[in-house]
Amino acid sequence: MSGKPTDHLWTVGDVSEYLRVPVQTLYQWRTKNYGPCALRVGKYLRYREDDVRRWVAGLGEAEAA
Repeated sequence: MSGKPTDHLWTVGDVSEYLRVPVQTLYQWRTKNYGPCALRVGKYLRYREDDVRRWVAGLGEAEAA
């Protein structure tokens, strides 16, 4: 992540839409230490776009190993 002021964090809803999974699934994954890395910002979860995309890219690699 470049740290530019234009970079923004994704909400749980953003990630849910991107991955096409229910929001509740993201919360369940978090309790199981699965899914993309999330940051706690106050009482909210936020995701870096690069982290989400990297996690998705790594899914295929894990199956190939």
